[in-house]
Amino acid sequence: MIPTETGPGRPVEPSRAGLGVLLGLAASLAFATSGTFVRPLFNAGWSPGAAVLWRVTCAAVLLLPVGLWVMRGRLRVVLAEWRIILAFGALAVATAQLMYFAAVSRMSVSIALLIEYMAPVLLVLLAWARTRRAPSRLVLAGTLASVLGLVCVLDLTGARLDALGVVFGFGAMIGAAAYFVLGAHPTRLHPLALPGFGLPVGALVLGLATLAGALPYSAPFVAVELMGALVPWWLPLGIVVLAATALAYALGVAGINLMGERLSSFVSLSEVLFAALLAGVILGEIPSPIQLLGGGLIVAGVVLIRLSSGNAPAGIPSLPDELAAAVQLEDQR
Repeated sequence: MIPTETGPGRPVEPSRAGLGVLLGLAASLAFATSGTFVRPLFNAGWSPGAAVLWRVTCAAVLLLPVGLWVMRGRLRVVLAEWRIILAFGALAVATAQLMYFAAVSRMSVSIALLIEYMAPVLLVLLAWARTRRAPSRLVLAGTLASVLGLVCVLDLTGARLDALGVVFGFGAMIGAAAYFVLGAHPTRLHPLALPGFGLPVGALVLGLATLAGALPYSAPFVAVELMGALVPWWLPLGIVVLAATALAYALGVAGINLMGERLSSFVSLSEVLFAALLAGVILGEIPSPIQLLGGGLIVAGVVLIRLSSGNAPAGIPSLPDELAAAVQLEDQR
């Protein structure tokens, strides 16, 4: 297992952390494609619940063979690590998705995303309370810069609040935190085995939620408009499955193993910036100056956290992102 910030007294090695940053950025870019390419499905009558069920289920079908391959001859290890696999699927995948969509059904998407992306701050505070050791000035400065940048990129103008929606948002935040905590947890599993076996668990939970009516389902198999052309419904869905789910989870967990929780969670905030840039390139939705400023603040926050990562005290867990579901759902309201 590659040592992380939460390893036994060993900081992240700079070369591994650098590679982890590249993997984390690639994962954020992959996750960010979901909003742009799932939107044509929403416009055609797909419900968010149906879209997330299909993306997770199809990605699980793709990643399960990968998990079996990397753990070939060691399936007893998989059975021995069933708790973390179950927790990853139920919390990092299903809970984050379910709670996020429950939140956006009651309040503005920007507010729901802001609450979910407060998971890094939550874990910093929990670590502070648990260890009674205050975070370094670099960590605090990086956290503040990233949060301010996130607020700017999300653009909270006209956002509406709802008490129960806030509760659901905190549930999504817990699921987001679990993604990074479990991804960095030392196990005997190959890094690709966690999403390989965890996504099928998440798909099962989401399927049961759909059958129970907790996740509204509507998925008309009709042609959809994508970049000014009519295409079959499975084309944008396929991009979401391959890039924004299967590839994103694989790259994301691999990056967490190299970076550790703290740095990877801040790097993951770049997802909202990538989503805005993709919307500008593909859909012609040019980011506003305040969003560009927010992107700069997020980058500054990541740099500060990167500078502090080599001096992180052992045993202090940190933060996450999760990536969650449709980052660009705000455009549907």
